[in-house]
Amino acid sequence: MSTAAPRTAGPDHLWSVDEHLDDILATVRPLEPIELQLLDAQGCVLVEDVTVPVSLPPFDNSSMDGYAVRVADVAGASERYPAALEVVGDVAAGAAGLLHVGPGQAARIMTGAPLPPGAETVVPVEWTDGGLGEGPATGMRARSLAPEGATGQVHVYRPAGARAHVRAEGSDVRAGDRALAAGTVLGPPQISLLAAIGRGTVRVRPRPRVVVLSTGSELVQPDGELRPGQIYDSNSFALTAAARDAGAIAYRVGAVADDAATLRDTIEDQLVRADLVVTTGGVSVGAYDVVKEALSYTADEDEPGSGVEFRKLAMQPGKPQGFGSIGPDHTPLLALPGNPVSSYVSFELFVRPAIRTLMGLTDVHRPRVRAKLTADRALTSPGGRRQFLRGRYADGTVTPVGGAGSHLVAALAQADALIVVPEDAESVAPGTEVEVVLLG
Repeated sequence: MSTAAPRTAGPDHLWSVDEHLDDILATVRPLEPIELQLLDAQGCVLVEDVTVPVSLPPFDNSSMDGYAVRVADVAGASERYPAALEVVGDVAAGAAGLLHVGPGQAARIMTGAPLPPGAETVVPVEWTDGGLGEGPATGMRARSLAPEGATGQVHVYRPAGARAHVRAEGSDVRAGDRALAAGTVLGPPQISLLAAIGRGTVRVRPRPRVVVLSTGSELVQPDGELRPGQIYDSNSFALTAAARDAGAIAYRVGAVADDAATLRDTIEDQLVRADLVVTTGGVSVGAYDVVKEALSYTADEDEPGSGVEFRKLAMQPGKPQGFGSIGPDHTPLLALPGNPVSSYVSFELFVRPAIRTLMGLTDVHRPRVRAKLTADRALTSPGGRRQFLRGRYADGTVTPVGGAGSHLVAALAQADALIVVPEDAESVAPGTEVEVVLLG
């Protein structure tokens, strides 16, 4: 399966950010490879090198609409003294049984068509009269409208060197070359290449299926009517979008009320389509922290090793976290705090790397850079905790956005980076070089 057993620690153990992340990444395993049709493999990671079975292009072909000719026949061509050649027919893309171009002859050729025997170069149609005898042409008449264009005489006004406007066989890739390496994420260009070399299926690790659900009786679906004490459910939307951005197939479940039995039943129903479950809310020390109540680790004879351990981390925001596995397949579950900023920061630090690990990627983290802090005053941070502040990064500098409050969704929407304040720093002065996690 995709998980090993997570570590456990005493209830008073204060986990560092790195300890918690290391435990997650040591527990989650890449998904098993499967064979998929090309379009179904978009966004997936290759598990083996792909070798080119046939050269691209597979034959010499024209890169222009024009005339296939011999070099000597157009060597002295000019507008004053054009070369007059006999047109022996058309060569269209996909043509078989090619014409032969002899001395003093030309074949009208289309882009992508094979260079016919005897021809040495291609003259663009704009360098000719197009067989009309009316000076330089701007294009060819459609064959269906003027079939006589494939015969008669054409005047060429400019010379062309050997193999001009000819795409050589194998000039893109040659048979036996490595087309794509194992570990490549398949996007549109990679799928195009696979199709071009004749691969209809490919062996990949599938995109992880991530189920996201939020908890709280106060949560209302957007567009619903708010009653006193209620708020709209934003976390499940944010985390579902973030999971998709990370490469997963993500399913959002409607908010679950503060009832442990209902939560357990909801999660059990969702396991059939989950490689990873993410919850938000209900992980702290309150009387209504339903996720903690429903999923706390207990010895289970039917499902040994299953359950979620709830931890305190030396970080801000996001001190309360939960991690473990549930169900008969030991599906990994990450339980995140309910405050919007805490939830999103926790996703970026812990859930995104887990998703990327399930995909089989080796580089699972957001990029990090060093940047100069620009701010009106020094940043403060609680000692002993690693703080993550929202910021905007540009040209080697980073500027804080909003305050440290974990409820400030509007400020989060303006941020494209996280400013990292280490555990041993309680103040960071403007101009100090800081570590920055890039979110864009």
